Amino acid sequence: MLSAALGGRSGGGVGGLWRSLRRPGGASSAAPPAAGARSLASRSSSLLFPQDRSLGPRPSASNVKPLDGVKILDLTRVLAGPFATMNLGDLGAEVIKVERPGYGQTGPMVQRGGYDSIAAAVSGLMHITGHEEGEPVRVGVAMTDLATGLYACGAIMAGLLQRYKTGKGLHIDCNLMSSQVACLTHVAANYLNCKIEGKRWGTAHGSIVPYQAFKTKDGYIVVGAGNDQQFVTVCKILNLPEVSKDSRYKTNILRVQNRKELIDILSTRFSEKTTSKWLQLFEGSGVPYGPINNMQQVFSDPQVLHNGLLMEMNHPTAGRIVVPGPGVRYSEFAVSHPKPPPLVGQHTVEILKGMLGYEDNAIEELLHTGAVAQHEVR
Repeated sequence: MLSAALGGRSGGGVGGLWRSLRRPGGASSAAPPAAGARSLASRSSSLLFPQDRSLGPRPSASNVKPLDGVKILDLTRVLAGPFATMNLGDLGAEVIKVERPGYGQTGPMVQRGGYDSIAAAVSGLMHITGHEEGEPVRVGVAMTDLATGLYACGAIMAGLLQRYKTGKGLHIDCNLMSSQVACLTHVAANYLNCKIEGKRWGTAHGSIVPYQAFKTKDGYIVVGAGNDQQFVTVCKILNLPEVSKDSRYKTNILRVQNRKELIDILSTRFSEKTTSKWLQLFEGSGVPYGPINNMQQVFSDPQVLHNGLLMEMNHPTAGRIVVPGPGVRYSEFAVSHPKPPPLVGQHTVEILKGMLGYEDNAIEELLHTGAVAQHEVR
């Protein structure tokens, strides 16, 4: 089944094709993933068919996007792959999704099914996530999937530039496990160079104190003192001048060594006031801080609204929906007038006839035999 998504969450463009949006999985796959399907690009990296093969400079125009004229054949499903092509669609690419009527592409684990939770476990992410004395936990959203999608988006952009420079394309192997291992950053470096095993710290940081969530009278606040001067400021705000002068806490190294005693003192003081009161006291201090927001608080936050992170649109079956907007803004073009995700098979006939040149009788035969399906929007 075929569906098309042109220009991500943007308007204009080629007649009638739906635009993709920031919604996990692209909301266009109804079938469960097959084994290995979550290894990004589902064993078949997205194929690029640009209309302008030179990808050379284009004339200056209002709201021209960098991937205008690029076609992407997307054979991926569920989350990581569709998340990558959704971001490419935001940049102007025309995404053709081929849906099911289905650890990398080489190596000893190539036959295993790839899922976010499994990759998070195998890559070590779960080992370092959770309370210090608690069990390993899964991150609240599928960060391994999402990181893989972002890696793939960058890799595809690099492939386009490589072809522009050399005239030859690339085959890209982007998978969940590799993406997550690459994201272990300083935890991996500490082990590889110093044999320091990673561990769970809850909301705290292994080498900076204080840098964690503290329970307030009615919620939580996260405070991070990244240097000694910020620690003095924290103590001043908490009205604990004697703590900043204590020889056990004068430097970050000493604070890490005496973590438990210091955190007990700070936790007691934070519990005495409400979150909103602490936010007022920390405002303008230069110390990094913030509340732990629920979804209602996130999407009423003035900065979230200012950054355009709420996008409304009409869906053909669900009616009015609101989704998170794109995480990047650009000076020369905007991601505006969003369109909903295509339904599975919504554009099958349109693509077969308009893009691939199939005759009506051939399309009817494909539909009759079940080789393809057309979803009719009522």
